[in-house]
Amino acid sequence: MSFASLGLSDALVSAVAATGYSTPTPVQAQAIPAVLEGRDLMVAAQTGTGKTAGFSLPLLELLFPAGHPDANHKRAPRQVRALVLTPTRELAAQVHDSILAYARDLPLKSACIFGGVGASPQVKAIAPGLDVLVACPGRLLDLSNQKMVDLSRVEILVLDEADRMLDMGFIHDVKKVIAKLPAKRQNLLFSATFSKEITELANRLLHNPARIEVTPPNTTVERIEQKVFRIASGHKRALLAHLVTLGAWEQVLVFTRTKHGANRLAEYLEKNGLPAAAIHGNKSQNARTKALADFKANKIRLLVATDIAARGLDIDQLPHVVNFELPNVAEDYVHRIGRTGRAGRSGEAISLVSPDEEKLLKAIERMTRQRIEEGDDQNFQPPAQTELNSDRPERQPRGQRPQGQARGQGRNDKPRHEKRQGQSNGQRPARRDEQAQDKPRRTEVNGNRAAKPQRQDSAPRSAGGPRREREKPALFGG
Repeated sequence: MSFASLGLSDALVSAVAATGYSTPTPVQAQAIPAVLEGRDLMVAAQTGTGKTAGFSLPLLELLFPAGHPDANHKRAPRQVRALVLTPTRELAAQVHDSILAYARDLPLKSACIFGGVGASPQVKAIAPGLDVLVACPGRLLDLSNQKMVDLSRVEILVLDEADRMLDMGFIHDVKKVIAKLPAKRQNLLFSATFSKEITELANRLLHNPARIEVTPPNTTVERIEQKVFRIASGHKRALLAHLVTLGAWEQVLVFTRTKHGANRLAEYLEKNGLPAAAIHGNKSQNARTKALADFKANKIRLLVATDIAARGLDIDQLPHVVNFELPNVAEDYVHRIGRTGRAGRSGEAISLVSPDEEKLLKAIERMTRQRIEEGDDQNFQPPAQTELNSDRPERQPRGQRPQGQARGQGRNDKPRHEKRQGQSNGQRPARRDEQAQDKPRRTEVNGNRAAKPQRQDSAPRSAGGPRREREKPALFGG
């Protein structure tokens, strides 16, 4: 089977060949003919199976039959013919890059819009009218509400990674965008799995769709070699640096749970001579774009990312993925390691598992129906001093004391029964009333207690003298 046999024009076939592909993947072989027939589509496919080309190629064929613009259609200002919605900025940029590559010989007008950057260039790109618009829901909704983009003439709608839209809470924005579209249109929905929520969304959105499922739900790609290293959390960073250095790994995508953890790990790797960068939601779009570009160009060896930032990353020939921390949701493990082993290539997925993550590992093994083998740590020797991920001193468990510390010693390293000041051997401590003998006592005059002596350094108040005003807190910022 070839791309030409699927009904694509010579212009698209040659463009695909220029990207290095000659044979369609299973999802492409099923999706492309169905889209060309004008049918709605519901596709469950893991990342790395070629689903982007599965909707991009037939979409371009419908917009430009036989490689030529439709003579009966003229672009109108701010109008869009085909709309692709994605959950993340990185995925939007990559989908748009793929569409541009496939449309290299076509008179395509397209744009990619997302938040985190200035809107003015995006508004300018939309103004003359577009054949294809790739967008994140939030920014698209903002521009639509400002009348900067007209969605009333959309012919084809693509929801890419619809399951992630749900996970990230974007589904409400998606529904608002859909409400602005014409009732008559072609709908293509792509998801990693057919969950209950995705099925309900498809039932509301799609009309008599062709249903394509190229992989069993919640299974990992067979070409990915998976290994697990059981290690104390404080030794994870050192083990990662050891494996990367000894194995001469060049491109490694590392997953952490938190933004702070990604930053700390990237800093540690840099200090140990391993070029690294972190990407997460708090990074500016320019910083994220630069880090990804440097990683693809092999200027940095390790890219440390959170799940939200890394979802949808398409890195050609990525050989290694490391779960520095296991995900809390077992399904996310499949998405993470799916960054490698793409387009028929092999890959390696490493998981560093601390004792408190054993339950998460068991959940992953139950879901994937396989036992992940132990990896070879290449004679790793843990550092003499534990390197905690937080760089804070380790707290001793309650009821235990550090080795060599005497019973009764506390935080201030003082013996519990330390003698009071002035006490010598054989002497009892002075009683409180004896210690206070030198203090002036109040005296009674005619049965009344005398006034408390005034301090030497304070002036007596006068009835008419100024009183010192107590400073009042400013309300609501003054």
